[in-house]
Amino acid sequence: MHHQPMERWKAVTQMEGLVTLLLVVREGRLDAAAEELQVNRTTVTRRLKALEAALGGRVVVRGPAGMEVTPLGEKALAAARALEAAVEPLTGRHRGDLHGVIRLGVPEAFAVAFAAPSIAELQAAHPRLQVQIRTNPARGRMSHTDLDMVVTVGHPGQSRALTRFLRDYELRLYASEDYVRRHGAPQDLADLGDHPLVYYVETELSTESLDAARESLRHMRTGASSTSVMAQVAATRAGAGIGLLPDFCAGDDPDLVPILPNVFRHRMEYWLMVTVEAWRNPTVRAVHERLALHQS
Repeated sequence: MHHQPMERWKAVTQMEGLVTLLLVVREGRLDAAAEELQVNRTTVTRRLKALEAALGGRVVVRGPAGMEVTPLGEKALAAARALEAAVEPLTGRHRGDLHGVIRLGVPEAFAVAFAAPSIAELQAAHPRLQVQIRTNPARGRMSHTDLDMVVTVGHPGQSRALTRFLRDYELRLYASEDYVRRHGAPQDLADLGDHPLVYYVETELSTESLDAARESLRHMRTGASSTSVMAQVAATRAGAGIGLLPDFCAGDDPDLVPILPNVFRHRMEYWLMVTVEAWRNPTVRAVHERLALHQS
């Protein structure tokens, strides 16, 4: 009789450990699991250690590709999923509901034109889903501790992350109608040397494809420059020079006119990277598929 309270406490602790393990594997990161559980990282670690002590072995280990589940951990996960399935009817949640926090790193132009609308549609169907869209100046680096997915400009190259081609686009030349009236429209590539180029800050170019686009117009002097594509569009619209801009950003802008549209076009690509750890999370996979679907 005196042992019953202690046994109940152990059972509760083990259930906490199972739920924690399930979320750690599903979210792919201790910090993300802690946020979902509304506890701190230390508590997540403590619960995992308590579960391992109760089971007599490791449930997760750090491997070359990130967090890996051990054979003992797989057995514990099966029990955790059964526990989740048993509790779901009491919470009002249904299997297939997407929830949790997903961190997505994308270039600014992609965020505005594609990511934000896609995510908004997904969140309308899954109100408990949170997606943090973090913009960057087209960098292709992925931090396993900060982001679940990254959209890169150009192929990401060698990576342990899973990669997928999303879409191609073109960098084209544009100018405002007022700029063309004041300075005239270039008739060929040689004429571009008389005009300033609105583009990225050269020292901030971090992908070969963006740098190659600038090299192809090396005879143009640098005009307004910014790490923000939206600022580049605004500067071009204001008459700061001829902008080298994504066609999906500037092509339908009524204030901009194409410059040498049949002479100069620079093809670019967007790729999507997902960490192996994050791919275990069904919510990450759903966001991944939604982003890819909107590019097809």
